[in-house]
Amino acid sequence: MSVPVNPAPQRCFWANPANPRYLAYHDEEWGVPCHDERRLFEMLNLEGAQAGLSWETVLNKRDNYRIAFDGWDPEKIARYDAAKVAELLANPGIIRNRLKVAAAITNAQAYLRLRDEAGGLAPYLWAFVDGKPIRNAWSGKGDTPARTPLSDRISKDMSKRGFKFVGSTIIYAYMQATGMVNDHAATCFLHPHAAAE
Repeated sequence: MSVPVNPAPQRCFWANPANPRYLAYHDEEWGVPCHDERRLFEMLNLEGAQAGLSWETVLNKRDNYRIAFDGWDPEKIARYDAAKVAELLANPGIIRNRLKVAAAITNAQAYLRLRDEAGGLAPYLWAFVDGKPIRNAWSGKGDTPARTPLSDRISKDMSKRGFKFVGSTIIYAYMQATGMVNDHAATCFLHPHAAAE
């Protein structure tokens, strides 16, 4: 007697089934509301590091980034000097792009100012959505926008505050990654409607 095999759950089209790290990211992190300051700061910089590359490339290097950037401690990163920058640019475990490395330092400095002014990234960002995730119902590939009027507004405000690599497209991806927006496809097992069934 054959034992029935449970089919793999249907996921968003971009979740590479051949990469366990990517599947775990899709299943456990992407679209999950995040209020943790360290992770919000990490994801902001990783989304910026992705510019011109695939998210999978960045995700595969995330552990290396955490080591290289002192666990994403903004207090430490804000004080990085030329010697530390040279060390980072020689590190094959991260994306060795001078502008992106410099942006992480600038972002740490901007973060510390934001923390003093607004309490941190969590209260600042979640105020844009009244503390509740935006839940969309896109059918799949091609439907999800690359940017929205809200990401335009957040991008503009963060740029004014001194953050770098915070264009609207990057910010929208950041909103998805940190659960400010739930953009799991309507066919994905993690879409809010599917989870409620």
